[in-house]
Amino acid sequence: MSAQHTEAHAHDEHGHEEHASMSRGKIWQVFFILLGITVIEFIIALSLVPSGTIPLNIANPIYIILTLAKAFYIVAYFMHLKFEKVGLIYSLVVPILFIIGLILVLTNESHHWIDLIR
Repeated sequence: MSAQHTEAHAHDEHGHEEHASMSRGKIWQVFFILLGITVIEFIIALSLVPSGTIPLNIANPIYIILTLAKAFYIVAYFMHLKFEKVGLIYSLVVPILFIIGLILVLTNESHHWIDLIR
């Protein structure tokens, strides 16, 4: 066997070992976690908010937190980011945090301009 072929075969084995923890059981576990979060969101939206148990100004931040939790599970497990190197994770997460901060700042600023027009 050539050295190049052996190196490629070793790289393939390393890739399989790296993602070996995504078994069928783990996929179902993540599925049921996502399903549970979605059920909680539906209970809040269809039952608790209309009945007045939770006001809308409290429900909205809860929706955002639950949605971010679902996004974490999807990105971490189904897009395999959990199995990547820390540098790659930071290179993706840090810009996303800056974008979220920019959206929050711009949203706050837009309310200021709307108040000036009134």
